Amino acid sequence: MNTLPEKQAFVARFAWAAVAVNVAVILWGAYVRASGSGAGCGAHWPLCNGEVIPREADAARLVELAHRASSGLAMIAVFALAVLAWRAYPAGHRVRRGAVVSAVLISFEALIGAGLVLFELVAHDQSMKRALSIALHLTNTLLLLASLALTAWWASGGAAARVRRADAATWIVGVTSALVIVVGMSGAIAALGDTLFPSQSLAEGVRRDFSAGAHLFVRLRVLHPFFAVAGAAMMLVTATALRILRPSRAVRVLSHGLTALVAMQVAAGLANVALLAPIWMQIVHLLLADAVWIALVLLGASALAASPSVDGGFAAGRPSSGRTSVSAPREEVLRDVALR
Repeated sequence: MNTLPEKQAFVARFAWAAVAVNVAVILWGAYVRASGSGAGCGAHWPLCNGEVIPREADAARLVELAHRASSGLAMIAVFALAVLAWRAYPAGHRVRRGAVVSAVLISFEALIGAGLVLFELVAHDQSMKRALSIALHLTNTLLLLASLALTAWWASGGAAARVRRADAATWIVGVTSALVIVVGMSGAIAALGDTLFPSQSLAEGVRRDFSAGAHLFVRLRVLHPFFAVAGAAMMLVTATALRILRPSRAVRVLSHGLTALVAMQVAAGLANVALLAPIWMQIVHLLLADAVWIALVLLGASALAASPSVDGGFAAGRPSSGRTSVSAPREEVLRDVALR
């Protein structure tokens, strides 16, 4: 990538820092849910039990207060990023758009979090409203991470993605991303079931998963491994396909990185089940899930920005004949041959 102007280089560094801060807040939010501390401040928001700084604070209240404070810092960081991007880039630039979308999404994130508290869909609540709210929360969180990661990527010099309806790479990226969001939603509900209905042994957990008398959250828990396996397989296929369709250096590096992260995530998922989902393992599992999602988003952005493969089957939205154009530069032809 070319050397960036000083202002834009600062925006890039700030954007990556905002990604890291938001991942940390997500992990802390998982601890709040897993530890049952979501009701630490009662049904009050933004105040805590009607006070700005409560005079009496037990462990649950301190955990919830820390989460609210860190969430506030994350929101400030994202809004600051939007201001910085607005000043450093011209109108209509993709970094500007990404930063503004991030600011909108983190606003929704705050509203969803407030709704969970005000409607008391926290701690030991077992209603379907909580499950639906968590699924919505998870989807918005993933979109926020995607928007922030893309903003940071573009600010670092990443090229604009070109989305074509007839392009195989576009469909692969879109379908895989949608599937990963479904996997994430099933994982969020499975984690909620683990928190509300912990098992004393793996055998007991399996029996309850298939018991007709078990709570719906427990019976839904069994779906997550199937979705997770399908999602992992699809991401591995996607990484391979994009290396063929978009043979650029960034795509190769990110596809190999995604493959490694998927393998680690599958191993972490198996360990989470075997260890009966202890809080620390849930957080490790979630951290890897966030890393997988960010890698997939950046891989998709790089693939859609790269030039199609000579033999990739699509060029400018039309199937190719499989023959190299006579007008293609010799260096491009040699590069494609070497990559194969």
